[in-house]
Amino acid sequence: MEFIVAIDGPAGSGKGTITKKISTELGLVSIDTGATYRCVALNMLQENVGLDEEAKIKQILENINIDLKPDGKIFLNGEDVTNKIRTPEVSKFVSPVSALKIVRDKMVDIQRKMAEGKNAIMEGRDIGTVVFPNANVKIYLDATPEERANRRMKQMAEKGIKLDYQQVLQEIIERDTRDLNRAIAPLKKADDAIYVDSSNMTIDEVTNKIIQIIKFATRDVD
Repeated sequence: MEFIVAIDGPAGSGKGTITKKISTELGLVSIDTGATYRCVALNMLQENVGLDEEAKIKQILENINIDLKPDGKIFLNGEDVTNKIRTPEVSKFVSPVSALKIVRDKMVDIQRKMAEGKNAIMEGRDIGTVVFPNANVKIYLDATPEERANRRMKQMAEKGIKLDYQQVLQEIIERDTRDLNRAIAPLKKADDAIYVDSSNMTIDEVTNKIIQIIKFATRDVD
């Protein structure tokens, strides 16, 4: 029997960081579904495949091998791409790639298999609405675009990369617009998801709040 925690939300809301912390503290398998789409985007860039080349995309999806390691490393077809999938080039390309039906159908199947029979915490944009609509716990983690832009600036600065704030903010707003309005599996809060605004909360505060929500939900499961 599996126990699934679904954490959805826009880019930069803190899903990845929070999911990893909760996974460690509660012993849940952490599954970054966004990384699976990034792997597809990277693979398409490596093979110089465009968004309109469905036959080539289908071939990539038929042969793709994505392995999310417990230590957080991500392997694509046997290669460690943990850092490669986080480049600005992939980040810009992943949104339109993830909007393709053929890609989403394949990734949803892969993501479900990754969590099959496990106690897992999964983060993405459609976990509670599409991938696991019957998840035991659903969280919609949000933050203002301005706060998410600041977090992105800080994250990249730690890597020695200096970005322009207004450009980062504009890219986040544009990403939100695409994700919220795409025809297939748009970003939205599941009706039964608990809304958490992390704009003015520390990482630990958000982590503790969600852990309490999970523990409350598991009181009748043990």
